[in-house]
Amino acid sequence: MTSAAFLAPPETIRRLFDAPRVERLAQLVALRPEIIAPTQLDSALPELGELEVIVSTWGMPRLTDAQLDALPRLAAVFYAAGSVQGFARPLLERGITVVSAWQANAVPVAEFTLAQVLLGTKGYFRNSLELHATRSAASAFRGPGSYGEEVALLGAGAIGRRVIALLKPFSVKVLVFDPFLSKEEAVALGVEKVGLDEAFARGFVVSNHLANNAQTVGMLTGAHFAQLRPGAVFINTGRGLTVKEDELAEVFRARPDLTALLDVVYPEPCPPTSPLWELPNVRLSSHIAGSIHDETRRMADWCLDELERWQAGVPLRFAVSLEMLETMA
Repeated sequence: MTSAAFLAPPETIRRLFDAPRVERLAQLVALRPEIIAPTQLDSALPELGELEVIVSTWGMPRLTDAQLDALPRLAAVFYAAGSVQGFARPLLERGITVVSAWQANAVPVAEFTLAQVLLGTKGYFRNSLELHATRSAASAFRGPGSYGEEVALLGAGAIGRRVIALLKPFSVKVLVFDPFLSKEEAVALGVEKVGLDEAFARGFVVSNHLANNAQTVGMLTGAHFAQLRPGAVFINTGRGLTVKEDELAEVFRARPDLTALLDVVYPEPCPPTSPLWELPNVRLSSHIAGSIHDETRRMADWCLDELERWQAGVPLRFAVSLEMLETMA
């Protein structure tokens, strides 16, 4: 039977893998009973020479060459969370399979985005702000509504594509900025591929789903935000580093007609001295778009499904490759 162990902070493992899921895993593999905390890995290595599978989540360490040398039979890592950028490369370079639940984590982010897009096209956020300020329903802002409206998505990765699918019943026109999206893929998705400036100039709602990498750091500047349509809404559930937030603050201070919905900022948490706190048209939330509470169990389930496929020799749905690391978050 395949030898496996949990490797991550124990409290995080227990949050995702409750008793029924641990029981399911134990039916698939010979599971080491103790969860290995990253700080305990070196002391546990002498007992792990036969280990073939690591099951992990947030807090998975980047294994050193010495640690990997001590795990000669390690064949696969199943990661019940999103980004694997912090640890995957040395594993993949040794031919070790890495599976991520990034697609499962994309589900709640896309759902969160859909809710904000629909409320944004209604003008809900500005309407509520103005209604509270004036107590006049007649003068409170009303958005254009969703029917036939243009919504711009920045990035057509796992989350962006799920948002596209979720928006289909709502008769909106979806614009997509993504240098890696081909014209043929855009046609297949039913979207219009546009440049970054055009996305900001045309979308009544602009939603950021760009991958967080060296090429996208600071990509969204004040010049882009200044192009937003009157009353437009900017959503960020991607990464704060992609936005020049000081420039965003400057534009949104000058243009109270705009609304920013920022679930992510940089750094996190948002520093008390950040100008974002002072702007009534900038709404901050505490990085809740991704999997929280019950939603985290979806990531565990998808990893267990993938483990079954791996054992059966069936092609995996969510394996990560070295090539994918170049563009994924």
